[in-house]
Amino acid sequence: KLSWQGVSGAYSEAAAQKAYPNSEAVPCDQFETAFEAVEGCTVDRAVLPIENSLGGSIHRNYDLLLRHRLHIVGEINYAVRHCLLANRGVKVEQLKRVLSHPQALAQCEYTLTRFGLVREAVDDTAGAAKYVALSKLEDTGAVASSAAAAIYDLDILAEDIQDDSDNVTRFLMLGREAITPDTDRPFKTSIVFSLEEGPGVLYKALQIFAKEQINLTKIESRPWRRSSLRSPGDNANGLQKCFHYMFYVDFEASMASDNAQNALKALDELATSLRVLGSYPADTTII
Repeated sequence: KLSWQGVSGAYSEAAAQKAYPNSEAVPCDQFETAFEAVEGCTVDRAVLPIENSLGGSIHRNYDLLLRHRLHIVGEINYAVRHCLLANRGVKVEQLKRVLSHPQALAQCEYTLTRFGLVREAVDDTAGAAKYVALSKLEDTGAVASSAAAAIYDLDILAEDIQDDSDNVTRFLMLGREAITPDTDRPFKTSIVFSLEEGPGVLYKALQIFAKEQINLTKIESRPWRRSSLRSPGDNANGLQKCFHYMFYVDFEASMASDNAQNALKALDELATSLRVLGSYPADTTII
């Protein structure tokens, strides 16, 4: 059993089916609910988006990775093909607005502007399609998948409306237990760490991976949510330190390899905190 966020017809559902074809799907309203379903043993895995090649990172899920104690056990690259959907018989010329997830709207900005549609953001793409169908709207369309069109009996007014054909969303597969890494196939490892402030500290941290000939595929900084890390006396100007960051890094190496072990040992000596989020097989396909 596995959890994913959204309603039937969501891209997350399609990615989950690619990851675990014979699984029982448990859709969740919120990303956090999908995390909690795994932690509470309601499901065995969660499949959740982490970044898009056009829209960038899904920051909410980066924050939830830090908050929850799950392990990344795999990744899925899924090619996203957006469609403009409307109720049966509705023409493009009748539409005044379009609903979808903010990232989907951003990914189709050129086409939607050409159609002269006002964009309104909602929680997910398939949810937008469902709402348009159930509300029987004639002046409102949705940006969603062709699967959502079939499920909610909507017409596809335009296909492949994303601004760039290379529109890929990367999904993470999460489990309660880490998998045992090996070196017989391409692996990725994801970590999160924090550093003391100072000139060149981040450079020193990243230099560790260069020394070990490890390629970094992603680095993301996110605020570390705590009220204050130093007293006013710690700063010359008397101001409290209110901004501190965690760094998420993905790199191409298995934790079973000597170079990854050496890199993390050196980073642990430099970092104020370090956590391995998972070491897992890299997805070298795009579907």
